[in-house]
Amino acid sequence: MKKFLVLGMVLIMAAALMSVCGAVKAEEKALIGFGYVGPVADEGWTWSHDQGRLYLDEQLGDKVKTVKVENMPYSDETTRLLEQFVADGAKMIVINSQYADFVSKVSDRHPEVAFLECNGGKTTDNKIAYYIKHWDPTYLIGMMAGLLSKTGKLGYVASFPIDSVYTSVNSFTMGARSINPNATCKVVAINSWFDPSKAKQAAEALVSDGCDFLFGIMDEAAYLQVAEKAGIWAAMWNTDIRRFGPNAYVSSVILDWKPFYLNETKKVLNGTWKGNRLVLIPMGQGVDRDAWGKNVPEQDQWMVDAVRDHMLKGWSPFVGPIKDKDGKVKIPAGEKLTDKYMYDSWIWSVEGVIGMPK
Repeated sequence: MKKFLVLGMVLIMAAALMSVCGAVKAEEKALIGFGYVGPVADEGWTWSHDQGRLYLDEQLGDKVKTVKVENMPYSDETTRLLEQFVADGAKMIVINSQYADFVSKVSDRHPEVAFLECNGGKTTDNKIAYYIKHWDPTYLIGMMAGLLSKTGKLGYVASFPIDSVYTSVNSFTMGARSINPNATCKVVAINSWFDPSKAKQAAEALVSDGCDFLFGIMDEAAYLQVAEKAGIWAAMWNTDIRRFGPNAYVSSVILDWKPFYLNETKKVLNGTWKGNRLVLIPMGQGVDRDAWGKNVPEQDQWMVDAVRDHMLKGWSPFVGPIKDKDGKVKIPAGEKLTDKYMYDSWIWSVEGVIGMPK
C-alpha cells in the first residue's frame, strides 16, 4: 500500500513539474529587436518594415516576441540602443537602414546574435546586408513618366546623394529616356528622409522650374500633395498613399518585407541562419510597382506592363552603352550592369540627370 502511495506521489510531482516546465517553455519566446531610422507613423519606409515585424507576431506569435525602437540617431546612442536589445536577450536584431560602424560595434561584440542591416555594407559571420531591387520598378515608373510628361522635364525629390539615391534617379531617368530621349530629371536633395516641409519646398521649386512629373524617395506624401495642387503627375516610394493626391498619383515603388523577415526568423529559430550574405529581393517578391493611378491611360499601362513581363522573365534594360551626365560612355555597348553594381557602385549620374554631385 505504501508503495502505491509513494508511486502516486511521484506521479503527481512529475505531472506538476512537467506542467511548470511546459509553462516556462511556452513563455520562452525568442526576442527579435527592430531598430528604425524613422517613425512608424511615416506611412512610408519605416511603416513598411513595421508591417513585417507585425507579420512575425501574427505568424510566429507563440515562438517570438518582437520589440521596436523608432527614430534611431546616427550616433553612439544607436550603439547603446542595440546593446540594450542584446542585454534583453535578443536572438535577432533588424536595422532598417545603414548605420555602418554603429551596428558593427555591437555585432562584432556579440557573435551569438544575428544582425540584419538594410542597405548595409560589410557583412560578417553574424551580419547580413539586405535590400530590394528597387531599380526595376523604378525603371517602369520612369517609362510612365516619359509617356505622361508633356514637357519632358521631370523632377526628383531626393534625401541624400548616396548610392541608393543615385541608382533610383538613374533608373528612373533611363526609363523616361527610353520613351523620350530628350527627357531630363532635375534633382533636389533635402538632406533628410522625413521632412515634409523641406520636401514640399523642393517640390514647389521643381514645379516652378517647369517639371510636370515628380518622383522621389521620401517617406511621406508632401510632394504628392504639391503635384495634386499643381495638376501634374507624381509617383511615390514605399506604400500606396494615393489618397493624398488621387488625381496626380501614378504609382509607387511598393515594398513588402513580410516574406523576407519571416524566412530569416524561421532560420534563426531552427538554427540554420547564416551570415556573410547580401540578399537583394527581386521584383515580384517584395518590391514592385503599385497599382496604376485612376487617371493613368490604359494604353500606357499596357505598354509599361509588357516591359515588366519581359523583366520578370530575365530581360534587363540596364545594358550599355550608358552615358554619364556629361555625355561620355561610362558603360560600353553590350555590358550589363549587375545587381551588385546597381546596389552599391552606381554612384554617378546618367545622361539627362541634373543636380546630383557626380
